[in-house]
Amino acid sequence: MLYFIPAWYEQNMWKELEQSWHTRRMHTEFDDTVKQVQMFHRNGMRDFKILLLSHTPNFRHFLHRQGVFHAPYWSCFDAIQEINRKKAAVFSFHNLDWPKNIEFVYTPFVVVAYLENVKYAQINFGEAGNPIEVSMYKQGVLSRRNIYDDRGFVSVTEIYNNGDIAFTDYLKENGTTKMRVYAATGAVEINAASNTYQVFVNGQTKVNTFEKLIYSSIDEVILEVFEAHLKAHSTDDIYCVAMHELNAKVLKNLIEERKCILSFYGDRYRIKDHPEGKPLVKKAKYVITDSEATTRYLKREMEEDIENIIDISPYDSRMDFGISEQLTVQKILVPVDGLPDDRFKALIIALTEYLQQNENAMIHIFTRNAAYDLPDRLLNKIGDIVEEAGYDRRIVIPEEKEDTTAENDLESEEEEKEEIPVRYYIEQCVDELSVSKCMREQRIMIDMRHNPDLFLQINCISSAIPQIVRRETQYMQNGYNGFVLKEFERIPYALDYFLGSLANWNQAKVYSYEISQKFTTKHLLEKWRMVTSAIE
Repeated sequence: MLYFIPAWYEQNMWKELEQSWHTRRMHTEFDDTVKQVQMFHRNGMRDFKILLLSHTPNFRHFLHRQGVFHAPYWSCFDAIQEINRKKAAVFSFHNLDWPKNIEFVYTPFVVVAYLENVKYAQINFGEAGNPIEVSMYKQGVLSRRNIYDDRGFVSVTEIYNNGDIAFTDYLKENGTTKMRVYAATGAVEINAASNTYQVFVNGQTKVNTFEKLIYSSIDEVILEVFEAHLKAHSTDDIYCVAMHELNAKVLKNLIEERKCILSFYGDRYRIKDHPEGKPLVKKAKYVITDSEATTRYLKREMEEDIENIIDISPYDSRMDFGISEQLTVQKILVPVDGLPDDRFKALIIALTEYLQQNENAMIHIFTRNAAYDLPDRLLNKIGDIVEEAGYDRRIVIPEEKEDTTAENDLESEEEEKEEIPVRYYIEQCVDELSVSKCMREQRIMIDMRHNPDLFLQINCISSAIPQIVRRETQYMQNGYNGFVLKEFERIPYALDYFLGSLANWNQAKVYSYEISQKFTTKHLLEKWRMVTSAIE
């Protein structure tokens, strides 16, 4: 059996990243484990199971969003709270035990409950329309918050003093308190009247007693229950662990006794910032990274050669040539997140210079930052750079039209200002679905950051469009499906090479297709077979 231990956490807390339906999603949910689970779930290459160490009362909805609703899983907190339900349940907040004269007010986002014209509670809903939490108030101050499991019961109750959280109670399905976590110290108190947790052995549920009633932190509780779960399973099982600060806490004994694969994804766990992870890397049976760049970084930081390491892309290529050829405009995608100010300025000047020679080109500034005011801030910043360089600011920010409804029209005396078309747009994409949708209309991508965006590069070869980047990667071969540029003044020439000649663009398209065949699901699964075979 292959077990996946994901890093699906809210910041550095043992809890899921679930939010109300009306709240803007600030971070993508996609990561290496999501892709790994999707591949094994859809292709059935071998048996697998997800091991959840975090509290995930809405996990069924997460699986549904990722298209793997029936993926098997074990939850540490389900074992702690002795929860046996598996299926999501439909329940209404009207069925809760409300005071007699409660009045519900329906807003476009939440439902607010009033008792004698005083705010009594607020109900928040998830993306599926299910109540996910009910906040209770006393004299306008938050006093209690009940967090609901999508299987139809209260999973957690948070108690507040003067608006500040005092402690959190984790409950059984019947409402019995299982354990209490104190906010001030992080200490955990197990309910002496319910001091057991579940262990699954050969499909049967057994009960273990907690070793202590007081723990210094929730980490100790999770570690005890997790290790009890491991002891009930074969030592021949393989564990693929997403490297994360929290997962590293439970890896010490696991990596000593079991066959472990460590999975590194982007900047999630940088060895430079976590030197305690170096011994784990040395003891791992295999190390998987998301790209050649991550592999090189890891080898450099480890200061020794790592033989059992391989890069397996978390994204597979799927040929979708997009619709950019059908558009009259030529959209140029330009990712800017993390780009230093001096490079950003040089890039905008070079792009604006190119716009003067190609009236069909449009610049689409790409960002994964979901801040509400970011598009306006970016456009103002670009407008200032363009204006300072001697170009018309109106290609970035259109001039507001004044009201001309006057009795005496002076158009005959003053010529109207020439209308300048807007040439800069902002593409604000957080999740991978919106990124893929955006990419279908792009004609070329320019990523002048030190490390190009991995998902954008995969999309480029899938859409068969050229790339202009600062260094050659496994997804771009210099002179074939793009160019390596470090001098910003050469950008206009590189753009003209691909956008000014359909023959050159089509040639890059052919090379992109050839490269994409190395990253199909079939090839990724072959790499996984090689890794698991080497461990077994």
